Amino acid sequence: MAAAIDTQSAPSGARGFNTELKTFVGMALILAILPPTGLVYPYFIMQALCFALFACAFNLLIGYVGLLSFGHAVFLGTAGYVGGHAARVWGLSPELSILIAVIAAAALGVVIGLIAIRRQGIYFAMTTLALSQMMYFIYLQAPFTHGEDGIQGVPQGKFLGLIDLSKPYGLYYTVLGLFLLAFLLIYRTINSPFGEILKAIRENEPRAISLGYKTDRYKLLAFVLSAALTGLAGGIKVIVAQNASLTDVHWGMSGEVVLMTLVGGLGTIFGPVVGAFVITAMQQYLAGLGQWVQVIQGVIFVACVLAFRRGMVGEIARRFKASL
Repeated sequence: MAAAIDTQSAPSGARGFNTELKTFVGMALILAILPPTGLVYPYFIMQALCFALFACAFNLLIGYVGLLSFGHAVFLGTAGYVGGHAARVWGLSPELSILIAVIAAAALGVVIGLIAIRRQGIYFAMTTLALSQMMYFIYLQAPFTHGEDGIQGVPQGKFLGLIDLSKPYGLYYTVLGLFLLAFLLIYRTINSPFGEILKAIRENEPRAISLGYKTDRYKLLAFVLSAALTGLAGGIKVIVAQNASLTDVHWGMSGEVVLMTLVGGLGTIFGPVVGAFVITAMQQYLAGLGQWVQVIQGVIFVACVLAFRRGMVGEIARRFKASL
């Protein structure tokens, strides 16, 4: 009986892996050839990739652990400020600035995680929101952030001393390479024994505890990893935009990443990427409508929730599986 089960499940798992691998390769190829075609501005794709990485890191926490953070933008903004300060004031190279930004976000993730991780449900979400807003007001007053003006004129420099990031394509393919590496790290984490334990905690934490797993430790590790990956997005974003501002720390940014994840597909590997591109495209191409952009976002969000309860990617995957 066990042999029969293994025989039937193996091809299904292999087929799923092959589908995801083909999707990843296709995504990478499309992103690699889009800028030279002139159909899309490289800056738009780079901005979308930063938010896509942010959304993937957030999805790692809510989609695979079941922890909803309403203050995840604090890691994006912290990394932006630290990375921007390191590049502009300390004169560090872009790779070192990004590395320091990741370390700063991870360290803040440890502090916030230790405080919030013992709470459950809405209490966890509100704790992260409160701590995020506290950091927002600290950054508003801190001298090195320059208050509402932010850190302007962040130099781009040369990545690894070889790639000139002041050149559009040099910057673009560096950002794309970092995004793909981070995406593979998230994918490997989700499909590792560690990822399986996170899914078990999401589905039934008391049962995971009864099996001997120290769930708080695993949740803290996932929280810190998510914070570090968000910090990577923030460190890249400040190099791309050449500035760091309070916008990236504000609670509204935390709301946007929730929207991106839900629209694309909560708990799916490619959903946050699609959601990030959709929301970023709306903000980019509908900017002329002013405040109406937020209204349109709300309408599209409601429509996606009603028509695609699993998100765009989740619904497409469900229908594709049903047709097999």
